[in-house]
Amino acid sequence: MSLTARNASCLVIDRLCDQAREGDFAVAWLYCDYNIRQEQAAINMMGAIVTQLIRGGIPNEIREAFQEAERAGARRPLLEDLMRMLRIAITKLPQAFICVDALDECLPGDLPRLLESLRDIIREFPRTRVFLTGRPHVGQAVRKYFDRAVEIPISPNKDDIRNYVVMRLDRDEMPEAMDNSLRDDIVRIILDKMSNMYVGVPPLLAVDTY
Repeated sequence: MSLTARNASCLVIDRLCDQAREGDFAVAWLYCDYNIRQEQAAINMMGAIVTQLIRGGIPNEIREAFQEAERAGARRPLLEDLMRMLRIAITKLPQAFICVDALDECLPGDLPRLLESLRDIIREFPRTRVFLTGRPHVGQAVRKYFDRAVEIPISPNKDDIRNYVVMRLDRDEMPEAMDNSLRDDIVRIILDKMSNMYVGVPPLLAVDTY
């Protein structure tokens, strides 16, 4: 995924997380990384989503569902078990946003299971929203499961990247370690690298509209 798409998705996720701190909804987000693909099988990704959507401790219903799954042959929870836990977690929320970044780096064998699981959740809980990003070649898979998805092509925009980098620098926990000259150099180098690294057709943003 290009730096443009990565920063665009970060902007959306950061904004949602900031609003969630003051609002009554929850945000779960994942970044697919091909380098650790074995750790990001569909079952592990759904487990991470469940964990992020649990607020204020583990509800008794989820604890019991997990223990029941363990008792069934002393095994780890299956995807079906995690889907049941996810339903319990979402039921307790007025609204939930699920963001999956760099979907094109998901294992091909796990991608259909992940998309199918997200589609089922949205159908059952219409107030849940899914935000997906990935290169254009995953668009066909996304449309198969989300036929009403809105697709937004992303093109390089230096102003957007500059604003995002400046925003992150403003949040630095050690501002005294960076003078204006270093700050300007950081912004300039990142913008230069973004221009050099971007090749090919821009990735897609897919936002479900159920």
